[in-house]
Amino acid sequence: MSTEAERIAVEVLALPASVRAFLAHKLIASLEEDVDDGVERQWMDVVDRRSEDIAQGRVQCRPVAEVVREIRIKLDAQRRESP
Repeated sequence: MSTEAERIAVEVLALPASVRAFLAHKLIASLEEDVDDGVERQWMDVVDRRSEDIAQGRVQCRPVAEVVREIRIKLDAQRRESP
């Protein structure tokens, strides 16, 4: 990798998480050659619907740390059960 790319990476990694997430989204989107507009619209509909469910109180949100902890517990249990 070029030294310029490494310099840019260091600078980007020093940015706040929200800015890094925005840039990551833009970079990934730039790699997608064939975007299916129908699928993209469907995903946006899902995001809009879920956002509305949250705003209207139809779903209960949980802290991500709690959800990740539960997933890890379940995965550990599955690993112990499998040969």
